[in-house]
Amino acid sequence: MSQKTLAGKTVEVTDEGYLQDHNQWNEDIAKALAEEEGIELGEDHFKILHYLREKYEEGANLTIRKVGKSGFTDIKGFYKLFPGGPLKKASKIAGIPKPTSCV
Repeated sequence: MSQKTLAGKTVEVTDEGYLQDHNQWNEDIAKALAEEEGIELGEDHFKILHYLREKYEEGANLTIRKVGKSGFTDIKGFYKLFPGGPLKKASKIAGIPKPTSCV
């Protein structure tokens, strides 16, 4: 565990860069995390990020399939928005822990 400054705010992160406390997240922090991943966030990205945060807070088990059935995007669109590991990257940018389904 270490500290990192994102969008002018110091936050605690895991060794993989996930926020330790999802309550420290805001959209500016999301933009900073996305920039590190080489992703420029748009409206469609934020719909998915807010969906993931909502489902996480409900205690849902997050999967790529569930995101594909969310109504915000299909699985192909999810991969396009967050290339190279969409659920892993989207969860990180959303400020929630790495899903157990991701290696």
